[in-house]
Formats: sequence, C-alpha cells, structure tokens
Amino acid sequence: MRQFIIFFLLLTGTGAAVQAQFNTSRLPVGGGGGGSMQRDTTKHEHEPDTLTLRYRYLDEPTDFMLDSSIYDFNLNYLRVPASYSTLGNNGTAARNLIFTPRMQAGFDPGFHAFDIYGFNHQNARFYTTTRPYSELGYLIGGQQEQMINLMHTQNRGQKFNFSFDYRKVNSPGFYLNQNTNHDTYRVTANYNSQNKRYHILMSYYLNKFNGGENGGIRADSFLHKPEYDRLRLIPTKLGGDATETATFFNTVIPVKNAYQEASFLLRQQYDWGRGDTVHVNDTTEYYKFDPVFRVEHTFTYTQNTYRYMDTEPDSTYYPSRYGFNILPANLGNDSVLSRHQWRILSNDLSLMQFPVRGNMAHFIRVGAGFDNIIGEFMRSSVTFQNLHIHGEYRNKTKNGKWDLQGRGELYLLGENAGDYMAMGTLSRYINDLFGNVSLMAKNVNKEPSYIYRYFELNHGKVYRNADIGKENITQLQFRADNRRLQYNLQANYYLFNKYTYFKSFSESEQFTGLFNMLQIIFHKRVNVGSFFWDADFAFQQIAGNAPINIPTIWTRHRFAYNGQLYKNLNLYTGIEAKYNTPFYADDYSPVLGQYFYQNTEQFSNYPEVAAFVHFRIKSFTAYVRAENLNIFVLDRNFYAPSYPSNNFALRVGLRWWYIN
Repeated sequence: MRQFIIFFLLLTGTGAAVQAQFNTSRLPVGGGGGGSMQRDTTKHEHEPDTLTLRYRYLDEPTDFMLDSSIYDFNLNYLRVPASYSTLGNNGTAARNLIFTPRMQAGFDPGFHAFDIYGFNHQNARFYTTTRPYSELGYLIGGQQEQMINLMHTQNRGQKFNFSFDYRKVNSPGFYLNQNTNHDTYRVTANYNSQNKRYHILMSYYLNKFNGGENGGIRADSFLHKPEYDRLRLIPTKLGGDATETATFFNTVIPVKNAYQEASFLLRQQYDWGRGDTVHVNDTTEYYKFDPVFRVEHTFTYTQNTYRYMDTEPDSTYYPSRYGFNILPANLGNDSVLSRHQWRILSNDLSLMQFPVRGNMAHFIRVGAGFDNIIGEFMRSSVTFQNLHIHGEYRNKTKNGKWDLQGRGELYLLGENAGDYMAMGTLSRYINDLFGNVSLMAKNVNKEPSYIYRYFELNHGKVYRNADIGKENITQLQFRADNRRLQYNLQANYYLFNKYTYFKSFSESEQFTGLFNMLQIIFHKRVNVGSFFWDADFAFQQIAGNAPINIPTIWTRHRFAYNGQLYKNLNLYTGIEAKYNTPFYADDYSPVLGQYFYQNTEQFSNYPEVAAFVHFRIKSFTAYVRAENLNIFVLDRNFYAPSYPSNNFALRVGLRWWYIN
C-alpha cells in the first residue's frame, strides 16, 4: 500500500483536478496521416482548464472520445462486460455467455481464459491531446479484493504523443485457493513528421496473469452445513489446506495458471501527396497535407509463456481426469507442471491508395506478411512459418452517412496454408429517427487453435489429436443503432462446419456435421423524467445437436434514478438484476485452462441482484455497490460444476481525472 500512496502523491502533485470538457471535433490523430495542423503564433498567458482528447485504434481511421458516463460499472470500470461469467472470483477464467466464436485466420496458441483482463494491439489507443491527461482508479471489495487503474497521456509538441496504462487485479476470493493476481502494462506512442509525410505508431503490452486454481469445492453439500458458513473453510479439490499468502504486491498461490504475454509492434508509414499552407489570418495558419499513396511496414515480436503449476498435487484428483498417477507425499514431491512458450516474429508490408483527396477513410490497401513461429514445450519444440496476403477497401463518406468496407486475408504457405478470412460491411446513417443501420457478412476457414492438437505435461503425458481438420464459420449480421429511440439491436446468424471443442478435462474433439445458431442482442433505455430503465437482452437458439452450452436467454435490467443534484453532482442509483435461463454450463479444466462441454449437470440459476450508487462530482467518480443480495432470500447460483457463487459483498470503486 505504501507504494500506492507514494505514487498517488506524486501524481496529484503534478496538476490540479479539474473537470474534463471533452471536445467532440473529428480531427485526425497520429498515424492517420494527412489532415491539418494548426500553428497559432499568438501567446496565451492563461489557458482554460479544458481538454481536447481523442484517440484511434490501429487499423481504424475514425476518431473516438473518452467515455465519461457512469451507467455501466462492468464496462466502464471493471472493463469486463456483464455477460461474462467467471469461476466466481474477479480475475479467474472467464467466458462470454453471449456466444462469440473466434473468427480469425492464422496461427493461435489457444490460451484465452484470461483475455478479457489483458491488453493487446487491437485495443491499443493512440491518442492526441491538447493537455497532459491522467486517470487514477482504485477499487476495494469483499475478502480484500483490490484493483488499481493508472493511465497517462500527453503530447510533446504537436508531433509526438505517448500514453501509459497499468492495471492491477488482486483478489483472494471467497473460496480457498482461488487467489488471482494480475498485472497488465501498456505503452503506446505515435509520431508525425513536420511535413506530415512520415508516421510512426508503437504499441507494447505486457500481461502477467496469475489465476489460482482450486478445481471447485469437493461437494455441494458443504454449502448447507452451518460449520461452513465461512466459505473459505470449505475444502477444495486442488491446493489442499495450504495457507495462502496474499498481499497487494506479493501473492503466493499454491496451484495456478501463470500466463505471461508480451508483444512489441512498430508501424512505419510514408506518404506521397500534396501539402498546402492555409493562412487564416495574420497570426494563424494551417499546414494541410492530403496523402495519395502510402507505403506501410509493420514489425511485431510476440513472446507468450503459458504455465500450469501444482507443487503439492492431490493424488485423487489427477488420475480420473487426466490419466496419470501422483506419488504419495511420503515418497517425494511429484509436482504437476506444464510450460508452453510461443515466439512469433512478423513482418508485414502494405501499399495504400487514397482515391479522394482529404478523405482518409476512403482507401485501398494490399499487402503481404511473413510470420516465423517457434514453440517450446517441456521436452520438445516446433518451428514453422506462414506467408499470407491481404487486401482491404474502405469508403466512409465525408458526411458520415455511408460506410463500406471489404476485407480479405489468405494464407498461401506454411502451417496455416489454406486459412482465409473474407468479410464485408455496409452501413448507412438514415436520419435521427431511424439511426444507423449496418449489414455484415463474414466467413473464416481456419486451423483450430494449437492447444486442440497438442498439449504437453511432465509425467510423460502428451494430449494429442491429429485428426482435427480446418473449421469453417460463417456469420451474417444485421445491426441498428438508434440514439433518438435509445436502442441498439443486433441479430447474428452463425453457420458452423467442423466445430472444434473440448469434450473432457484433456480431450479435444471436432463436430463433423453442420449446425447453425440464431442470436439476437437488444438494448433499450426507457426514461420517465429522471427515472431510467436500462434493459439488456440476448436470445440464442441452436439448430441441431451441437456441442455448445449457452443459455437461451440472458438478460440484465437496471432500474435507477439519474439526475443532477446541486451544481456538480451527477447521480445514478438503483437496482441491477441479471438472469439467464437454465442450461448445462461448461465445466472447467484447470490444467489446460479451458472450459469444456458437459451435458450431465444442468443449472437453474436465480437472478443476481445488486444495489448501486454511482456518482460523479467534476473529475471524481465513485461506484458503490452491494452485490449478491439474492443470497439473503434465494439459493446460491453456480457458474460451473463445483463452482458456486460468492456471498454478499460490498464494492467501492473510485476514479479521478487530472488535467495537468
């Protein structure tokens, strides 16, 4: 805690906390190229405490603004959507109850249980800002749960910007041996040369995930025995009765999955086009450059290490689930260990043309990439390469009404030869009444993730499936976003061929037949004066006997009062309830870090209820939540077989903004 306090004092000493007034102008940011750069030769002795801050994602030409709303605690603060289900503790393996298949061609190691908590290049933000901007967040919850969020970005002159993000999740959990301790870091930078022709984008992230694995509780009957009212007394299948050491910056976890993901990306762009100096008046002028042709090179180096460690294994747990025996404790230490490390070196060269001067969202891109991939395991290693080509056409009109995109990728040679992805989208803003409507079609043919084909442990154990072929997934989507009527509607139709899944703790399988799924996702806000009803609804229906476990209906409702009190207090307070219909929830394999299909144990869960008070006073935001209120009147829910929900807990999350 002392380190946290020191950092807090240093941060608050650099600037005053003032209210961020976000400018919604749509000017280009670093890496977008082109656009205009204002140079004001007048001097201002006193600048207003306002901020113009915007950002872009790596391959997206559209600007975005920071979201300062306080409605959604899960999305805005935890950064884990409400539809995600964990094993009960913040930071444990998570999956989305609104089914979202992975639709990317190319190589994939297959370890995704902690993805929702980490950074990647796709969600990296490249900022431009008129003032240095910082965010500080801190959360404390039940059973000593703590979180820290830090973010800072600033421009150094008009040509260079950098940003830094840090996130800490430390949660001992309500049940024994379920500690989590995650540290994630991200640094981004973007640079534009003085003549606006040369651009650099840099992204680096480091994810350190430490997820405690207890295998679930030994028997559900413990939940109804008075002597186990304190959930931490209930014996678990893994970890034994070992005493856990948990401090905020140093946590010892007896059985865990320890993942470390690090990646560095450097993108360089050089443009040919036309530049002009535009004189506004005697003291202000703009330099405007419009690219016509661009050469782009992207270098990426990724090193991911995935480990499972149980140094004092339970001799009764592994034989029936994983097929190997554990020596008794009196005969020595018989640890269960696995280690999979992947190193990927990628180079990509692209050529881009901008047909319409001044419209950076209208372009044609063609390119090729080469990947060198090395995998190292406990006793073996593999090396292979991939060569792929890609192309994209994007046309977002200047008036913002039409947005057309077509994109494709094909793997010509290497381990993933024959993989491809093809997608097209068409969006049209109709008017204020009907909002924005879009259509999308996507087809992916891909080699299943490597973990479905090979997983290695000590004890001389290798899980291998050489009979898995490429799987094919088609998605058709209709989407409507209407601000005036305050609703969002999304309808997805999926068609699966050779769907790959885990059927047990260690066995993968491929469903050889075709099946399809219809999915409708709907959000609607209804307000009467200052009283609001936010309804989230998802309907999912599978045609065919497919090995996918999903609830037919998932829904969340928030009934709240929302208003501004006094001069600066924005208040959002009420009740939140989540519910899903009964279904055969997936089981979980700790050693592989994978959810797997089971059809023997069905769960009929009760609504999860929370009361909340969210408020913002200028640059300070607070989230106060009383969660799992249903425990007082209803039976306990289960997230997976042997993984019950927690007790009542109080959470307090704080966030400050600083303009330096």
